[in-house]
Amino acid sequence: MQNKLFVGNLSWETTDESLSEFFSQVGEVEEAKVIVDRFKGRSKGFGFVTMATEELAQKAIEELNEKELDGRAINVSVARPPKERSDRGRRDDFYR
Repeated sequence: MQNKLFVGNLSWETTDESLSEFFSQVGEVEEAKVIVDRFKGRSKGFGFVTMATEELAQKAIEELNEKELDGRAINVSVARPPKERSDRGRRDDFYR
């Protein structure tokens, strides 16, 4: 178990601050980040929360998963490490 959580099904109105405040009801939040589409400038509908300890992270999963935040039932789970993307989806032969 780790202390970084994935939070899905977020409202477009959810901010880093409101996400942090929501999770702080369980315990100390080190960081809360809503992922924003850099082109549209709005939430992609998910984010990450880092709790102070693994125990608090587990408690957050148990207590906050499927609870309502900004009008949406959120999904809370342990964050998985990012996948390595070597080519970033680019096909070199396309440009030849």
